[in-house]
Amino acid sequence: MNWFIFIPVMLGTFVAMEGITWLTHRYVMHGFLWYLHEDHHQPRPGMFEKNDAFFLIFAIPSWLCIMFGLKNGQEWLSGIGFGIAMYGFAYFLVHDVIIHQRFKWFTRSNNSYVRTIRWAHKMHHKHLGKEHGESFGMLFVAKKYWDKVRDDKRRQAQQ
Repeated sequence: MNWFIFIPVMLGTFVAMEGITWLTHRYVMHGFLWYLHEDHHQPRPGMFEKNDAFFLIFAIPSWLCIMFGLKNGQEWLSGIGFGIAMYGFAYFLVHDVIIHQRFKWFTRSNNSYVRTIRWAHKMHHKHLGKEHGESFGMLFVAKKYWDKVRDDKRRQAQQ
């Protein structure tokens, strides 16, 4: 294994996945595959959503890249697969655990980053339909959300 190829490709893929996820969320989930994503904006009873199918949409290419990359000694290909998998794990932690609290693991965080991504996602979910959305990213959010959280903390400190 050539780690000088594998690690930069894996980390680069992880970072690139934020852009890929933004584009997929904006133009695919809020576009022609809205029927899978709709129940995420209009929750129904139960633990699982049709939206959870997007896990497979990202997991299958990750698995294939890992499998073929390792089988054929192509570090760059397995690096892509592992980068996608790392992003998927981060997505699970940030989106499902921290933001939506589908698992009650980190429910009382006052961390500025956590509050900012929660606020940005709340603004995304204020739109129940597929049109007029905002904040399609997950790990990186616009400055206006950071400013809002900072201002809220400042107001709380003055009380």
